[in-house]
Amino acid sequence: MVLRSPFARFWWGEAVSGMGTAVTTLALQTLIVVTLAGGATEVGWLNTARWLPYLVLGLFVGALVDRVRRRPVMVLSDLARAALLGLIPVAWALDLLSFPMLLAIVLLFGTASVVNDAASLSFVPRLVPREGLQQAHARLDQAGALAQTAGPALAGALIRLMGAPLAVIVDAATYLFSAAMVASLGPASEPPPSSRPQGGARQLFLEIREGTRWAYGESGLRPLAIATHVWFAGQAVLMVLVAPYALLVLDLTPWELGLIFSLAGIGALLGASTSTRVGRRLGTIGAIACCYAVSTVGVVITLTATWVPHGWVAAGALALGQLCHGWAMGTSNSHEMSYRQQATPDALQARTNTTLRSLNRAVVVVVSPVAGLLADRLGYSPVLIAASALFGASAFMVATLVPRVPGPGLRHDADQARQ
Repeated sequence: MVLRSPFARFWWGEAVSGMGTAVTTLALQTLIVVTLAGGATEVGWLNTARWLPYLVLGLFVGALVDRVRRRPVMVLSDLARAALLGLIPVAWALDLLSFPMLLAIVLLFGTASVVNDAASLSFVPRLVPREGLQQAHARLDQAGALAQTAGPALAGALIRLMGAPLAVIVDAATYLFSAAMVASLGPASEPPPSSRPQGGARQLFLEIREGTRWAYGESGLRPLAIATHVWFAGQAVLMVLVAPYALLVLDLTPWELGLIFSLAGIGALLGASTSTRVGRRLGTIGAIACCYAVSTVGVVITLTATWVPHGWVAAGALALGQLCHGWAMGTSNSHEMSYRQQATPDALQARTNTTLRSLNRAVVVVVSPVAGLLADRLGYSPVLIAASALFGASAFMVATLVPRVPGPGLRHDADQARQ
């Protein structure tokens, strides 16, 4: 993909910064466990700080970003993220880096990310014609999957070569690159903000409430939404436990852990490639239930790593578990999104998605520190068992649903319900 078209430059910015984010995810966890001598509790608080801005600000940022030009917002938020990440190696070099300082940096980084996400997601329709939106988003999804696949392996190699604090510099540089790509588009790449009445705080609150009522009310999405919240509780446990579990319990190196995380990305690529066939065979609801069940199996396989001799056997068990879970995530997302969007009128699409996304992040914010604390107090195995139970419960909840949303994408489900 050449850099001549505006979308190509935007795509390269997103792809490169996505790769850098994958590096930082592993680098920060390794920094806590190895450099700052932390454990699962500290990783849990790190994840809470990362996602808390989505919970607190997510419902409001999208509406506010719509009132200004999006390109400058993206450039400034990328520069802010680069500067914040650059503070980590500087503080480390000056022997000033502490866990509270790291939490504060990550909290501010998450805030900048909320703003950037709101602007970038709504910027794509201004770069490509409406008939090309599906292909554009597909290319962005491919970039994300590749980052998830190659990023952790690159992170492991950089951590091994440079150390975790210095590896974060790579991510800071990727955000500078992204800012440069978006800035190069020029002000002509988007029209000025709409002149429609924007309304005050009361109007904003009424619109948010309308979206919440739809998402959990007459739309019929509430059962699937609740099951997804339960799934995110299990996911929050895995996000906290996998890195310290691998580094402290299984005695793996950051490089080995990076390779294992890459397998989750490969699984996601395979899942995205097979999602249509799985949906045709099982239906939308059946495909989601199957994916949640596969995540359950993935955690059980992960648990077996503690029951086998350490070394490559334990690493192989963890890798297989991550591969299964990655496949499940890569397969389920498109089915969940299509089910939700077919049930929702166009005027409520953004608010419905934002409401459900914010509540999912709320689950992560609440569960992450609890999972870390329990893992350090009770051990990793009981908490991983709890994660498998949460995934299993979500699979059961989805499997018992009767599809209530008509539409061509759910025709197979409707046929099954009639039989």
